[in-house]
Amino acid sequence: MAQEIFVVGFDGTDQHPVDFAVTRAAKEDARLLIVHVLEWSPYSFLTTQELVDRHKARERELERAEQAVVKPIVENARSAGVTADGVLRYGHVADILCALTKEKGAAMVFVGRSSRLSQRVFGTVASGVVQCAAVPVVIVP
Repeated sequence: MAQEIFVVGFDGTDQHPVDFAVTRAAKEDARLLIVHVLEWSPYSFLTTQELVDRHKARERELERAEQAVVKPIVENARSAGVTADGVLRYGHVADILCALTKEKGAAMVFVGRSSRLSQRVFGTVASGVVQCAAVPVVIVP
């Protein structure tokens, strides 16, 4: 039987969902996929130079987020004895979490209740994940 995968939404500030998922993963010998999503506002009318500048800014932001957010939290999970990988994406948080859950065949999704990622816990993120996820969603206080 393959090792179960738990997807964890991490906003870079509230570590409670990750801590809770690490505990569950350790008990159930599951893998973690820790996901950090950068929301990028689309602009419909940009000049060629603005598009080039925007692309460069996006690349810098991805590099910073990888080093400052994703890498440290994955290392923390691994140091707790759990197999963990990190994913950094641009897009809508709920859509990305649900897409990765489906793509990876995950068994569960964890999101925080009082973090930037889920400040809208009973609005866009948590309810969006609950609406689109085909697996249990754990909202961690």
